[in-house]
Amino acid sequence: MKAERSWTTALVVGVITLTSGGWLMNQGVPGGVAESRRLLEEVHHLIADQFVDEVAPEDLYKMAIDGLLKELGDPHTNFLDPDEWENVRYTTTGNYGGLGVRIDDKDGWITVVSVLPNTPAQRQGLVVGDRIIQVEGESAEGWTPDKAIQVLRGPKGAPVDILIARVGAERPLAYTIVRDEIQVVQAQAFMLDDGIGFVNLRGFTRQAQEELVEGVDRLIEEGATSLIFDLRTNPGGLLEEGIQVTDLFLDRGDEVVETRSRLANQNYTYRAPSGEKYEGLPVVVLVNQWSASASEIVAGALQDHDRAVVLGVTSFGKGSVQTLYRLSGDNHMKVTTARWYTPAGRSIQKEFDREAAMRSVTASAVSISGEPVEIHDEAVEREEYTTAGGRVVYGGGGIAPDLVVRVDTLTTPEQEMRRVAMRNGVVVRDAAFRWAVEYVESGGAISDGFEPTEAMRDGVFAELEAGDAGVSRELFEDSRRYIDWLIAGELSGVALGEIAQMKRRALDDAQVAAAVELLREAGSPAELIRLATATAEARAALADTEGEN
Repeated sequence: MKAERSWTTALVVGVITLTSGGWLMNQGVPGGVAESRRLLEEVHHLIADQFVDEVAPEDLYKMAIDGLLKELGDPHTNFLDPDEWENVRYTTTGNYGGLGVRIDDKDGWITVVSVLPNTPAQRQGLVVGDRIIQVEGESAEGWTPDKAIQVLRGPKGAPVDILIARVGAERPLAYTIVRDEIQVVQAQAFMLDDGIGFVNLRGFTRQAQEELVEGVDRLIEEGATSLIFDLRTNPGGLLEEGIQVTDLFLDRGDEVVETRSRLANQNYTYRAPSGEKYEGLPVVVLVNQWSASASEIVAGALQDHDRAVVLGVTSFGKGSVQTLYRLSGDNHMKVTTARWYTPAGRSIQKEFDREAAMRSVTASAVSISGEPVEIHDEAVEREEYTTAGGRVVYGGGGIAPDLVVRVDTLTTPEQEMRRVAMRNGVVVRDAAFRWAVEYVESGGAISDGFEPTEAMRDGVFAELEAGDAGVSRELFEDSRRYIDWLIAGELSGVALGEIAQMKRRALDDAQVAAAVELLREAGSPAELIRLATATAEARAALADTEGEN
């Protein structure tokens, strides 16, 4: 399937075009700009000739570029030197040498938005929401994602030292992670009960749509009559792949996304190029605060066309388009040149509060999977739009779900256990993972759907004691739900593999459970929309009644 838009210029993230040309020293500029140009040259020469420490003139130009981009206040507009450009190219293939994390800028800090399975990052215990605050002794504050990619990627077998800030941790956590070859599988699919298929899409690289089709087709062959499409913690990627994925669920000619720019050649409406492949299949799309960019394009288009129910919490809110320009010396510039809009005309660009985000490292709640949970009002006033069927949807600040369902968060004792352990340099999830590896290596066996036993819990507690975690048995017992969740997931992954772990996690997932409840009753996409709308209205009415009481 190919979109009707020509893709000869599409390369990386958003709408990509290549051109050549100058950087700061354009000719024939108006008088005011010419004066500013001379002033910049004077400052450059003065610093190069007179500053107390010698600085290479080429370094001064790079500083000027970096300062200009920083003042723009847009983390997605970046200068890419040849090494950085090569790393960006890797992101379109899904294969590279590194740690196995997806990252993005979150209010001035490089933040882990996805941890890939069977990678060094997962084995060392990094989790979504971790903020990388230092790499090889250098502060990472203010780094762009491209800068972080350049530093974190490297040859297989080469170690890298990082320091992270984690929700609930009283001090930064230090890790030494040995890089490995990362081969990323974008789509993972498996069956749940009652004919409900589940497919998770991790990113929008070049093979995303192909892998998604392969997974969904297999689920249908296995008897799937409805689908949960999980875009949670999917940071996005190629615009073309976002359009191709959306095309699977829309009629030919349906609008997918519109880009608007002050540049005429970037004002364009992208439409579904093919007939719908999965016509009549009820679909629930899961999103969370880490679903960004192309994930939001897909969720927004399916929501606006009343083709799927969006369930979860409000998405990340990256509604901008980046264009890539080739400069001299194999350097490149990635520039935010447009914003994109959903078929209903919504911009979902979110303005971030840096100070509030800094506070959230210690103030946010923590999900059972260890991710920070942003507690905010989903019903905050936003501009209203209407879908094709007349439903109200909202613009600004990410994709607001049709049905808000929050993840399970840790109880007070569970959070306290994590804090105590981390204060003593031990991550509880890491301890459970180490125990699971030892359990399997010592001949322990499990079957699909096993339940944690007292002996298993004792094993995890012994691992915590061996690491001097400082967790009392009483606090451990008060956290049994969390411990059992860790045992079930970590042991499933080690003993039975990635798909078994994902399925086990899904069975204990409040958002998946809500999606399953809807799909069990819905025989068509239209009926699914009606059920979700009725559920949301009933919850709102109940909340109003409780508020009056």
